[in-house]
Amino acid sequence: MIDAVALRSLVAVERLGSVAAAADSLGYTASAVSQQVKKLEGQAGVALLEKYGRGVMLTEAGRLLAASARDLLAQMEQIETQLQSTVRRPAGRVRLATFATAARGVVAPALARLRDVAPDVAVAQREAEPWDAVQLVAAGQVDVAVVHNWEPLPLHVPDHVQLRVLGTDVADVLVHRDHRLAGATGVSALDLADETWVSVAAGSICHQWLTKMFHDIGRAPRIGHYAQEFASHVALAAEGLAVALVPRLGRGPLPDDVVALPVHDPVPTRTVSAAWRRTMGASPAVNAVLEVLHEQAGAAMGTKGASHP
Repeated sequence: MIDAVALRSLVAVERLGSVAAAADSLGYTASAVSQQVKKLEGQAGVALLEKYGRGVMLTEAGRLLAASARDLLAQMEQIETQLQSTVRRPAGRVRLATFATAARGVVAPALARLRDVAPDVAVAQREAEPWDAVQLVAAGQVDVAVVHNWEPLPLHVPDHVQLRVLGTDVADVLVHRDHRLAGATGVSALDLADETWVSVAAGSICHQWLTKMFHDIGRAPRIGHYAQEFASHVALAAEGLAVALVPRLGRGPLPDDVVALPVHDPVPTRTVSAAWRRTMGASPAVNAVLEVLHEQAGAAMGTKGASHP
């Protein structure tokens, strides 16, 4: 009988284009994934993979089986979830992906709360950019993701993934206390057009919003430094080496040498949401995680989310 692990292995190879990448995404060794695919080939009596350059590609039979496997795995997940929903006490393992500031500002205190209200639910957390996190949920590699998008920039979500808005977060511009604008009640992109900025990596959502903010005034930000951690942005602002656009969520107290300035025209606002597969909607464990995330996000951002189909 064909088992779910073998089918997940084949689907991962199809999606990622190599056995090594599939193994990494599933938490297996490359040898284990190869063995699972070979087992499928033995059961099906046909080749499912063929070499293509340095990687592999699915044969016609492999593509046919992978397409059916995606539907079958979703049905199996839904059946498992429905069975779990008959048990009153939430229990089990939930895989969670989140972005860094939410990990500090929402997820950590939410998991502490979960330990009290649902002690039989274990959460395995990993960090991922929102785009990647949505795909991890969609592919069944994590069960819940905390994601964000800067308004009005959209975050594409597949139809089989559901979103629940947790709240809204705002970013401020951080400057040194001796900066010419340190005493201002607010600033705009035009006020900051000639400043040297520190930014997260190009291609990330936060970098995308910073460049859009300046694109709207026909300019580009003068980025002199790149750093992934917002703590490094704060440090550069404290030394007067750069200005930074840093979200309030998970920011923590600022040094005495740093001043946070509200931004207008436009206000940099991001929507923070939880994402999960619709097939997991009845899972008591997933719902327990969603509830503590919602509760903590309301406390952290001062807003209440809503459900979106």
